[in-house]
Amino acid sequence: MYVFRRNCGVCLLSLALALILVGAGWAQTATPTAPANPYRQAVTLLDQAEQELNAKNLSAALSLVKQTNAIFTSLQKDSAAKLAERQLSDQESQQLAINQKLAEEAQAKADSFLPTATAKKKQAEELRAKGQAEAADAAERESKEQYLQVQTLSIKSAIYALRNQQIIFRFLAP
Repeated sequence: MYVFRRNCGVCLLSLALALILVGAGWAQTATPTAPANPYRQAVTLLDQAEQELNAKNLSAALSLVKQTNAIFTSLQKDSAAKLAERQLSDQESQQLAINQKLAEEAQAKADSFLPTATAKKKQAEELRAKGQAEAADAAERESKEQYLQVQTLSIKSAIYALRNQQIIFRFLAP
């Protein structure tokens, strides 16, 4: 009986390993290929990041912002010579200035909320230490809300900055 269980266990282990390997192969073939144009991919990711931010899905928005930033950073390295030659139109320059101002305003708001959120968190800890659980919970909720506002505004600021990258690299659009 022991031999049968041992052989069965080895068989099940082999079967599980085979399924994992086959599944990994299926996952690789099922994933869509990245667009041939990195600029278009960056713009698509940036649009998705903005949608996720509007839907209050901050972790997804932040992830998409990071991916978009990585693509634009790569484009900047790959297209340095073309960027040096490129002249922006007056309309593009104005939009860059507007986006820069909006990014700075959003980041300034985020920076202004940060000390208050930190203070509320510290207050919650002090209240909890004093045994005032209800007041501590209220202060903690306010702190979390303000930290979420900080994160939302910081992501919004990054999106404005990346919109500027979109304008700068627009010449790469097909």
